[in-house]
Amino acid sequence: EVQLQASGGGLVQGGGSLRLSCVASGITLDDYAIGWFRQAPGKEREWVSCYSTFDGLTIYSDSVKGRFTFSRDNAKNTMFLQMTSLRPDDTATYYCAAGATGLCGAEGMDYWGKGTLVTVSS
Repeated sequence: EVQLQASGGGLVQGGGSLRLSCVASGITLDDYAIGWFRQAPGKEREWVSCYSTFDGLTIYSDSVKGRFTFSRDNAKNTMFLQMTSLRPDDTATYYCAAGATGLCGAEGMDYWGKGTLVTVSS
């Protein structure tokens, strides 16, 4: 059984930082495109950051570029999202995902974690 377990969310003041983690079991993340998505209340899910095995690049949405950093630890089969300079509009449930196609984008993801809630106060 494949599981992605996201953690690290919480309540933080604007300008603060959080580090999200996502531990995978049942798959080897190194073989998959992996990334983070988020969904704010009343809004559609959007992608935040993604690593593509197709071209080996990590990409970020414009809204988080320069503030969020994606990383991974293959030995621990874990991906991370370091979030700094957090803003109230970063408030959302954050999901990790993995896709066998190797391409970024929600449509390319096969497995999803249950999400971890990030709340940024003003």
